[in-house]
Amino acid sequence: DSGTFLGLGTVTGSVAIHIAFSLQRLYYVKEAHGIVVTDVAFVPESRPGRELLGGHEAALLSVAVDSRCKLHLLPTRRSLPVWLLLLLCAGLIVATILLLQLAFPGFL
Repeated sequence: DSGTFLGLGTVTGSVAIHIAFSLQRLYYVKEAHGIVVTDVAFVPESRPGRELLGGHEAALLSVAVDSRCKLHLLPTRRSLPVWLLLLLCAGLIVATILLLQLAFPGFL
């Protein structure tokens, strides 16, 4: 719905979710259906859709030839905050300078 993810259904009944711009696979269920997947659709990002998502990043509905519908939930990915990453980089630089100062007195 937002263009962030790409949902795929295969002839063998497998279902996958990829990141749209890099095609990195985030979710895959081999033979989620016993037969050909005929349609996949993401749950819209409307108010009822967000209630269905709960704490998940995305939800994909898949339908197969046998008329079964399955819901696939993509867990929220964890990431580091930018401020923490910058703090770690600054700490690494300071530690490197201190180690160089210990290894080579008079370095600075």
